[in-house]
Amino acid sequence: MVGLPYDFMANPLGAVRLTFEKAMAAAEASGSDPANFDGKDWGVADLFRQFLFDNGGLSQVPVLNSTNFKRVQPNTLVRFRGMIQDMLGNELYVGVYKEGPNWRTNKFMDVSQFPMGSRPDMRVWERRLLYCVPVPGQNSWVEPSSEAVINCYRNGTSQQREKRQRDDNTATDPMDLHVSDDEFQGSSSNKKLREGELPFESSKAQDFVSESACSSVSMVPTFDKDSLPCLVKIYDSPESDLKLNDVFEFVGVFTFDPELVVKDDTDEFSDLCDDVLANLPPSKVPRLHCLIHRKLAVHDFISNSPVMEVKPHLVKQIRESLLGHLTAVLGNDGLAAHFMLLHLLSRVNGRVDTLAVGKLSLNLTCFNKESVSVFGNQLTLAIMNLLPFTHRIPLTVDYLNSASLAPKKDYQLNRLVTGVLQLAEGSHLTIDETQLKAGTLNSVGVENARLLKNLMQLQKVEYDFKYYKMEMAADVQLLILSEGKSNILPADLVLPFQPSSVDSTEPVATEALEAWRWYLVTLRSLPNSIEPELQKVIEDDLVAARQADRTLSSQDFSRLLTMGRLMSLSYGETSLSLEHWQMVKELERLRRERLK
Repeated sequence: MVGLPYDFMANPLGAVRLTFEKAMAAAEASGSDPANFDGKDWGVADLFRQFLFDNGGLSQVPVLNSTNFKRVQPNTLVRFRGMIQDMLGNELYVGVYKEGPNWRTNKFMDVSQFPMGSRPDMRVWERRLLYCVPVPGQNSWVEPSSEAVINCYRNGTSQQREKRQRDDNTATDPMDLHVSDDEFQGSSSNKKLREGELPFESSKAQDFVSESACSSVSMVPTFDKDSLPCLVKIYDSPESDLKLNDVFEFVGVFTFDPELVVKDDTDEFSDLCDDVLANLPPSKVPRLHCLIHRKLAVHDFISNSPVMEVKPHLVKQIRESLLGHLTAVLGNDGLAAHFMLLHLLSRVNGRVDTLAVGKLSLNLTCFNKESVSVFGNQLTLAIMNLLPFTHRIPLTVDYLNSASLAPKKDYQLNRLVTGVLQLAEGSHLTIDETQLKAGTLNSVGVENARLLKNLMQLQKVEYDFKYYKMEMAADVQLLILSEGKSNILPADLVLPFQPSSVDSTEPVATEALEAWRWYLVTLRSLPNSIEPELQKVIEDDLVAARQADRTLSSQDFSRLLTMGRLMSLSYGETSLSLEHWQMVKELERLRRERLK
């Protein structure tokens, strides 16, 4: 059996080239213009989809991150999982050109692989630029190590490459970049489309950056040393498919050249720095030319959890063990543990006017500096071990007066500067108010308090575009730890915390953690409904409750219905039962007793 003339992993550009040649041969036979391929796939996507998903190749592809990206060979196949933090517009590039009688393509490449002079038989195409970052707050247990894959990957391709030691501070030898016997050579910093090169341009009207900004302003956003951003180049995909703050897995060609720098003043196009982020140093922001992308949900990050069918008896066992764990973490406060479980299962599952249906924020009160250092830290650690994306804000007057919570557009650099509240769907945010003392809020502090309140009540964050503000929908679980009821952040539920012991929690087995993670992400995504027969019972109960307490509002009734749905979900059921509704009423009664 004759093998494929290319290696999907080590030489994805070989597959691109051969499919292009076949498509061009068919086009020439029918008299079609090569320009007709702009914005269209000529068989590359289907070829890689078959390899990745039908033939199980996805597990072989290394996940690009800060610990391995300098060891991954350029022009090889990688995947990057992250959130779209900014959308940089479009970039023009020479899509196809003629070399003698043959048509060549630069698609999925940073530079031309063949000499390319200025000539009339070139076709300029367009691709989208996305600035992506690892999901904010992603916990260390989420991503499995790609080390074994990379080692296997490198060993498997060692016969196709000349082995060289690559020191971080040593320039890459061009010979290191050969990826096949076809002599496909990788990018070199000295031949960045110098012949017939076109400048980076956007298809949309954008403000040009001054020459001083091009040369002196730092174009690398500040990011954690363990958090690797990636400039993803998108082809042949509708704009509606990829939205700001969505989380995606991108599989494509990795390009990296540590010597590539921003063009100097001698370059004929140096005055056209219309998109500074497009020139981010690849040594800090690698490029990925996307072949396949797919949107990810929270459950896609629970890779080691058991794949189980949602069976009532199994769900009940896991529920009991998780509830026991939360009770121990919360100092044997069983009531707080029950409300915490419902809180961790909550999500925004719909919107009616300004109301975010399904959210259930929780304010645990009666904390002080001493108790929060014990139980607050235990709870924070427990949530980090249960959920993929978690954050904690130590709220103080100084923090409110200085923090950048909302993303802001920087028109000088033409980029969206991220804020603390630019979070992915399914994130959890703990706000510690125990350090908050009396003080004066400046204009920034007042605005930040308003942003947090809007996130709490409406599940929306205002993005600041200087000349206007745009509300972006969010889905963030919010937990507040405070001494008294929070005056800044009105939560859906307020519960006085009453621990009865300060025993340290026992270490949790890995199998239990994996089962709990599966439980939370699986059950919170289930649909839920209320049968007509039970609706009448609930209506009668709510009417009776209103007659007994005239202070009850429509928000209280909505919260009780949300708690009912979450209670039934906690047992793996998709329809609220009378038994679970009675349990919710009892929890609410006990909560109100504590508030007296």
